[in-house]
Amino acid sequence: MTVKLYWQDAYLKEFDSTVERVEGNAIVLAETAFYPTGGGVQNDTGTLASGDRQYRIVDVKKNGDEVLHYAEGQVDAKPGDAAHGQIDWDRRYALMRHHTAIHLLDGVVERNYKNGTITGGSIFPEKARIDFEMDGLNRELLQKILDDTNAIAQEGHRVFARQLTKEEALAIPNLARTEPGREMMKAMESVRVVEIEGVDMQMDGGLHVADTKEIGKMTLSKYENKGKHSKRAEIVLGQSQ
Repeated sequence: MTVKLYWQDAYLKEFDSTVERVEGNAIVLAETAFYPTGGGVQNDTGTLASGDRQYRIVDVKKNGDEVLHYAEGQVDAKPGDAAHGQIDWDRRYALMRHHTAIHLLDGVVERNYKNGTITGGSIFPEKARIDFEMDGLNRELLQKILDDTNAIAQEGHRVFARQLTKEEALAIPNLARTEPGREMMKAMESVRVVEIEGVDMQMDGGLHVADTKEIGKMTLSKYENKGKHSKRAEIVLGQSQ
């Protein structure tokens, strides 16, 4: 099992570890700060130094309890070798900001618009895509929701993760907001939740900024009507504080 250092500290930029095994150009470490693709969020990239080689890590994936780091080119590392990883921080931080932005937006929709929900999203370093199911949603209403969300972000709400027992999690309404998420939660012994203090709490395995002021201003860059109730939007972020 790979120890997930990224859950212990989302701001960790460098770390030391040991090579557990190598499969082709994929390296498994004893512990890692590299976040793998998951939950609509792209993976980290960066470098991994071992021996006299430095590998460019271009993809990171989960494999059960392990995390696989895919290097560019041939890998000569062997089990037991020491390794030093360094995250592409600008990319990681941009992903964190966009992820927290979607959670905050979701919290505003959940609290103020009972006829709508966010059904999915994809998070990239330069933008976030969000899918809505909401009666009456149009560009003007979405802009109002974004304005409300930006105002709340600037208030400065603490963002943190914690573990709940399955029983505690199931007792909280809308902790998981999709049917697949609810079914997943029922199968877990403990549930990781991310809370935006005073605004939102939901099941999540991703990485976030520590304060909503770090998000920056959300701007609507694209809006699509995908059907009577289904809409898709893209947001981009301005400079964070």
